[in-house]
Amino acid sequence: MKSFAANPVVTFKYYWWWGKRVNDNVSISSQENTQPIEEHLQVIPSELEIKLEAEKMRKGKNKAEEDLDSLKTDYKKLGLSMRTAELDARVREYALERDLLES
Repeated sequence: MKSFAANPVVTFKYYWWWGKRVNDNVSISSQENTQPIEEHLQVIPSELEIKLEAEKMRKGKNKAEEDLDSLKTDYKKLGLSMRTAELDARVREYALERDLLES
């Protein structure tokens, strides 16, 4: 007749092996992929909030375009002013040469 052992003797190595086997099946979370709880629980913005944000960005874009146009105008004026100054210097130089030749 076969005997049945209800509680076999378990060694320390068996407990270690069993714990390792169970722990190997549990995935450990990586610190690289973790998100702060605030990001994880972030609420989806409402349609009104999205429209307000779009309007705010549109106003900012318009302001930037106006500033760019102003800078372009100032640049053109500066170029014209430099050419005028250069022409004035040439005219003075020419007048001085003419006065020297006449004397």
